[in-house]
Amino acid sequence: MTVRRLVLGLALLIVSALLTVAVPGSAQAASSSSAAVCPGRKVRTLTFSTGSVLVYRGGGYVCALTVQKNSARNRLIAVSVQARGHVAVRKARKHTRTSPAVRVYAGHRCVRVAGSVAGGSYRSGWILC
Repeated sequence: MTVRRLVLGLALLIVSALLTVAVPGSAQAASSSSAAVCPGRKVRTLTFSTGSVLVYRGGGYVCALTVQKNSARNRLIAVSVQARGHVAVRKARKHTRTSPAVRVYAGHRCVRVAGSVAGGSYRSGWILC
């Protein structure tokens, strides 16, 4: 009976230790979600009244996502990326924080980026040429 209690106590101790090690990593991943979604380095932050568009570049790809300034409400958030000579790729969703990421192959072409949150929006000219 005492051996059974010792084994049970040891098992609970191991599980609690594993949970304390695993939880901080997942919380950190959630806070830096834009870096995890868009690979490469951040090259631009384009701000507007209700949010900002984060632009990343790496390996010939350009990735962008829109982040809402005030994340208290569930709003329509959209982002669009167009490489010169290609059609624009647009994604949108209702969310409290970010739009889905758009990743396009641009090579060495210029790109045009747009983002919107509720009533505010941003449209760039040709950038990253």
